[in-house]
Amino acid sequence: MAVKDWRMSNIFTREERVALELTEAMTDTPAIIPDDVFSDLQIHFNESQIVELVATVAMENYRARFNRAFMIASQGFYKPETSE
Repeated sequence: MAVKDWRMSNIFTREERVALELTEAMTDTPAIIPDDVFSDLQIHFNESQIVELVATVAMENYRARFNRAFMIASQGFYKPETSE
């Protein structure tokens, strides 16, 4: 639940915040990774870890877009809050 407000939450480590910044940048269209985000990645993660992070985010974005194209319904693991 805290991920949706990760920027305001104090429960995430600096490394987790950098990974979430990368995730947001890669999920935007177009996917533009600012130099400062990549520099922060290099401070907190080694080359192999960065490759794994980028590959994981890319695969999740691929999977999500693939599912949308074929109207594959959510499994219900995430239930967004409704604004009433």
